[in-house]
Amino acid sequence: MPYRILTWVGLCLIMPAIPAAEPNRESNPEDVKLATHFRAYLDDHLRRHPSEATRAGDHQYDDRLEDLSQATRATDQQTILHTLETLPRTIDRKKLSRAGQIDLEIWQHALRYQLWLNDQTDPFATNPRLYNEYLSDSVYLVLTQSTLPKDRNIANAAKRITFIPKIVAAARANLQNPPRIVTEVAIKQNRGTIAFYEKEIFALTGETPAVSPLTAPCRTAVTALQEYQKFLENELLPRSTGNWRLGREKFAAKLEQELNAGLTAEEVIAAAEQEAERVEREMAIIARQQWGQLFPQKPLPPDDETGRRACIRAVLDKLGEDHGQPAELVADARQTVARIQEFIRERNILTLPNPDRCQIIEMPEFQRGFSVAYLNSAPPLDPRANSVYAVAPPPSDWPASRQEAFFREYNRAMLQILTIHEAYPGHYVQLEYANRHPSLIRKVLYSGVYAEGWAVYTEQMMLDQGYGQGNLSLRLHQLKFYLRAVLNAILDYRMHCTAMTDAEALELLVGRGFQTEGEAVGKVQRAKLSSAQLSTYFVGRTAFYRLRQTVQRAQGSAFDLARYHERVLNQGTIPVKYLPELLQ
Repeated sequence: MPYRILTWVGLCLIMPAIPAAEPNRESNPEDVKLATHFRAYLDDHLRRHPSEATRAGDHQYDDRLEDLSQATRATDQQTILHTLETLPRTIDRKKLSRAGQIDLEIWQHALRYQLWLNDQTDPFATNPRLYNEYLSDSVYLVLTQSTLPKDRNIANAAKRITFIPKIVAAARANLQNPPRIVTEVAIKQNRGTIAFYEKEIFALTGETPAVSPLTAPCRTAVTALQEYQKFLENELLPRSTGNWRLGREKFAAKLEQELNAGLTAEEVIAAAEQEAERVEREMAIIARQQWGQLFPQKPLPPDDETGRRACIRAVLDKLGEDHGQPAELVADARQTVARIQEFIRERNILTLPNPDRCQIIEMPEFQRGFSVAYLNSAPPLDPRANSVYAVAPPPSDWPASRQEAFFREYNRAMLQILTIHEAYPGHYVQLEYANRHPSLIRKVLYSGVYAEGWAVYTEQMMLDQGYGQGNLSLRLHQLKFYLRAVLNAILDYRMHCTAMTDAEALELLVGRGFQTEGEAVGKVQRAKLSSAQLSTYFVGRTAFYRLRQTVQRAQGSAFDLARYHERVLNQGTIPVKYLPELLQ
């Protein structure tokens, strides 16, 4: 989930099929004052950041793009500082309801974290990938998620595209010495952006290039992007000497703010190491149960660490033979969704969104290279827009052996776990609930720990409730997928706090996590590109799992799984540290 601070905004939309989030807070004048003050701040922010407004679902500014000059960004920094300084004088915390106090704390934390990121990481100078959000995603979202009439969206997109040369100019002026790996990925993604404006945009919109209002702006954009490509390859890459490692002190500071869960980096790595051992033992038990059926003529490996890992690997390799083909990937995902939805309804896991607005698509080429799937949720200010569950087949230029390895990793069992995580009842369902929360602050200041934690929690929960009818292959792959989340936290820490090499990282992911080499290489790259984010999965899942155990023990036979899930989801995408209090 790529969404960040001051990206998601929304208004409360009552949808009868999903229970109401919480009582109306309009009776508290100070709560109303906080909401009004935040709305004014947000309106000003979106006016100055048109691409964020589009992502949020506010389409007033779809025909323009940001000014990314250093002077404008300095003004943004001063705005954040001024807001932080004046908030205590503007809002009386003691007069707020407890829900209002939580909202205020979330806002203040987000502002402080944004200041820290700007000061300590300087992303516009060190991250060329950041500019891709303006060069490609900003236009793609106008054309795929806005609910305005098609001709209006095309007209807005055509005008927005004319700003691309200015974004390119800002990138060339701002970028200094990024880490080499970041520039290499930006180079690859920019090639996809060029292809998008050369031809893919016309296939997407159904426009005829000879008569489309998109044609002239796209032609100009392609020229600018081709020059930008030369800049990336010939000028920026040679001077990309920055260090992608944050170092122990900076990583610890960033992780604590990213998680906002009351945990230190040392506590997270210790818990992850312990959990990895537990999950591996459980995988060995499941693999042993399948050994005799899969390998009837071979003796079970010895019951020691080496033998258990050999057993797990052999079973997973054999089960990986049951996979689809590139042309079938999207169709397979759609069939999987239908089965999962039926199960959720039959077993009363929770109330599903109605109407269902989740589209399942093949990931556009220019967005590939970072993850195999993503969920792009309907923006809260335009909640009737479609959400998009995108899956990425391997690139067509990969050799057959590499494509085969990809599909062995994302076989039919793993695709089901991935779909549970990304769509039902994972990210799509959770964010549909979040879009209907009455607090604008909770919708805007998005907690990645909550979102990823909920998605990982649902993987085991669905199987525990009977999805797959006890299929051991499905359970083993669910455990493998969860082990990946645990190892993400270990990789995150070790890559940025120690001198861990790529070879050591691959050994962790392949040797201990049973991932294919191609998948592991991508994860190592991701660890270099997105510090602290990889830890959110494990920390969030742990919080959700422990909360469920606590509530269920307290309620005993009165515990209702569907009502519990809905109460959790109705809190909005908030820091998980608040959930125990709010669910009392």
